[in-house]
Amino acid sequence: MTVMTTLAIRQKGLRPGAMVERNYAVHKHGWLVILTGLLESLFYLFSLGVGVGALVKQIELPDGRMVDYAVFVAPAMLASAAMNAAVAETTFNVFGKLKWMKLYDGVLATPMRPRDVAAGEISWALIRGGIYSTAFLVVMAGLGLTETWWSLLALPGSVLVGLAFSGIGLLATTYFRNWPDFDWMMAFIFVMFLFSGSFAPIENYPEPLQWIVHASPLYHGIELLRACTLGELSPWMLVHAAYLVAVAAVCLAFASRRLSRVLYK
Repeated sequence: MTVMTTLAIRQKGLRPGAMVERNYAVHKHGWLVILTGLLESLFYLFSLGVGVGALVKQIELPDGRMVDYAVFVAPAMLASAAMNAAVAETTFNVFGKLKWMKLYDGVLATPMRPRDVAAGEISWALIRGGIYSTAFLVVMAGLGLTETWWSLLALPGSVLVGLAFSGIGLLATTYFRNWPDFDWMMAFIFVMFLFSGSFAPIENYPEPLQWIVHASPLYHGIELLRACTLGELSPWMLVHAAYLVAVAAVCLAFASRRLSRVLYK
C-alpha cells in the first residue's frame, strides 16, 4: 500500500481515489488489453460507416440536411465505445472482484465503505471510457468525420454517456448471481446498440418503437454527441445531458445501497 493510498483511506473524501490507484496499479502494464475494447466500435465504424457508407453515400437528417453516412454513424460508435468501456468495467471486472476474488472483503477491513468502493469503481470506469473516447475521436478526426471544432465537446459528452452506463452496469452487477447472468446484460446492451438511432434516424422507426427508443440512455448519448460532431448546437443538448445525469444519479444511488447489502450480508 502506497503512502498516497494510506492517506486517501484516512481522509473520507479521498477514499474512492484509493480504488482508482489500485486499479491503475493492476492495469498499468496491460493497457493493450484494455484498449482491445475499443476495437469493436472501430470495426463497426469501418465496416458500416465506411463500408456501407460507400453504398449509401449520404443520409438525410430530420431537419433535411444531407450528411455523409460515415459522418452520421461515427458519433454513434463514439457513444458505443464509451458505453462498452463503462459496462465492461462495472460488470465483468466488478463481479470478478465481488464474487471470485473477494477483493472488497479486504477493502472493507479498512475505513472504506461500500459507497467509497462504488465511487472508486465508477471513477475508474470513467477514466477507461475517457481513454476510449479520446482515441476514437482522434480516429474520427483523422478520417475527416468531424465537421467542426465543436466536436471537442463530444469528449465531455462521452463522459456523461460513460457515467450513465457505469451506474447501470454497477447496479445490474449487484443482482448477478453467476456468470451466465451476463448474457442477459449483453443482450440488453446489444439491442440498445442496434435500436438507438445508431445507423438511421429514429424517425424512420415505427412510432411505437420511437417512444421506446426515447427511454434509451444510449439514444440520448448518441444525439448529444452527434449534435457536437455536426455542430448542430441546440437546447435539446441540455435535455440529453440532463437525462444521462438523471439515469446516472438514480442508478448510482440504488447501486450503492445494493452493494452495501451484498457486502454486509
